[in-house]
Amino acid sequence: MHGRLQQLAAARADYSRKNSLQAPGVLDSIKHLSAGDATDYFCKDGNCGSGFSTLAQGLAEVSNRQFLAIEAFDVLANGLNQTFVLMSAYMVFMMQNGFAMLTAGSVRTKNTKNVLLKNLLDACVGFFAYWLLGYAFAYGSSGNAFIGHSNFALTDTSTDAYHFFFFQWTFAATAATIVSGSVAERTSFYAYLGYAFFLTAFVYPVVSHWVWDGNGWVSSFNGDDPFRGGAIDFAGCSVVHMVGGFAGLTGAAIVGPRIGRFDDEGNVVPMPGHSATLCTLGTFILWFGWYGFNPGSMLGVIYGIDDTGSIRGIARCAVTTTCAAAAGGLTTLVAIKIKDHIYDLLACLNGVLAGLVSITAGCVCVDIWAAMIIGIIGAFVYMISVIILLKLKIDDPLEAYPIHGGCGFWGCFSVGLFARQPYVADAAFGDREGAFFGGGGDLLLANFVTILAVIGWTVGLIGPFFFILKVAGVLRISPEEELVGNDVSKHGGSAYPEDPTATAEAKAAHDLKDFNKDNMGMDDSISKPAEEQAVPADAEV
Repeated sequence: MHGRLQQLAAARADYSRKNSLQAPGVLDSIKHLSAGDATDYFCKDGNCGSGFSTLAQGLAEVSNRQFLAIEAFDVLANGLNQTFVLMSAYMVFMMQNGFAMLTAGSVRTKNTKNVLLKNLLDACVGFFAYWLLGYAFAYGSSGNAFIGHSNFALTDTSTDAYHFFFFQWTFAATAATIVSGSVAERTSFYAYLGYAFFLTAFVYPVVSHWVWDGNGWVSSFNGDDPFRGGAIDFAGCSVVHMVGGFAGLTGAAIVGPRIGRFDDEGNVVPMPGHSATLCTLGTFILWFGWYGFNPGSMLGVIYGIDDTGSIRGIARCAVTTTCAAAAGGLTTLVAIKIKDHIYDLLACLNGVLAGLVSITAGCVCVDIWAAMIIGIIGAFVYMISVIILLKLKIDDPLEAYPIHGGCGFWGCFSVGLFARQPYVADAAFGDREGAFFGGGGDLLLANFVTILAVIGWTVGLIGPFFFILKVAGVLRISPEEELVGNDVSKHGGSAYPEDPTATAEAKAAHDLKDFNKDNMGMDDSISKPAEEQAVPADAEV
């Protein structure tokens, strides 16, 4: 069970206890009694006076009313919390659309259908993988510090917990989708489906168990002395983005670059995507979805009648998420302008995503100015990671590793520096603080060890998986299929039956040819003799 949900249940129980007029033993005994029975309860020997009898009856009535109020509050809070989680999950699932648009715009037209279908099947395959196996490994009621091992196919889950399963499935699907960009345009369709099932069913769930389940070895919600008090990764820098990013990096390195991406001397050959419009649309959809991803990770808005920390945390998440995204985008825009002397739209879009990833772990527990710094540094982590990949001749068409892997690393690490104790308490992570505010190094060390564990686990499992597929000859499509494109060779034809770019270029060339033939487009009637301009009397008008 997610540690935050355990705390929610404990908070409700604590509320019921505190609000029994500070006399739970007496009032619990009389809250369902009638007035006469309440009198008998206090006057067992029949010798109490009428005043005390009246008091007993009054106490019974008050207790009954208070008990009903507590029950009403519990029903209302439960409904509100579940609605909040479901609405957040819908927004996170909408990010699949954003990934699809961004991926489609970042590849060449000949592979558009292929990447869109893979994004769609991430959700389809991912659901069955997570329902059958993944959720049990992540949050099974029976488990240990490493893995859960019960509740397969939701056999032990009541309908009241379906909202939480749905929310967690959208996160698992997000982790799987990240990889589609890293291995786009040359990976076998069947190999990709196998990977998506494996990551969603086992690789991702185990990591989420470590960090978010109440039994996880590095979970802050583990009451049995987790490592250095546990890591704080509020919405998934390590759990979601690093798993997806490092899985994508591993896959891109093993499958190899696209044909023609590097020339014989190792120089980079540009292979731009076909639609900046789709990339921009996808980025805005992802940004919107992040407001379900980050604030939604609070998993509720009311944990008790006197709980104001949850709603404060939700609002803080929204503001810090926006600040980091804006800082990342502007930083990348300025840096690329200084470096390449252009205002690069696509780089700016990726800078926004870099800021969003970087703030995901600490959005609930850092100041706004710290979110700005995290976003700025995240932009530089992204840009430097891109350069390193190209130096290593690793082809990542969507730059998914720099954005999700590199910035996920930085975002998780930054919590150990910038976390503030009051905000950490609002998010129910205990009395802890980042190193920059006197918190010592425990939180920083816990998060750093989590980072290393996630990298080792992800690469250690995904690497052999992709390598086995490569040795078996089913990882990569043939050179002929790659050159003609997946859409024609696998999916029945181009996504654009009439290529708009080619059509526009051909029309422009034709118009230019006519333009040049017609005296460069100038009206030469004034240079012709009058008799040549005259219209014959018998000509049709």
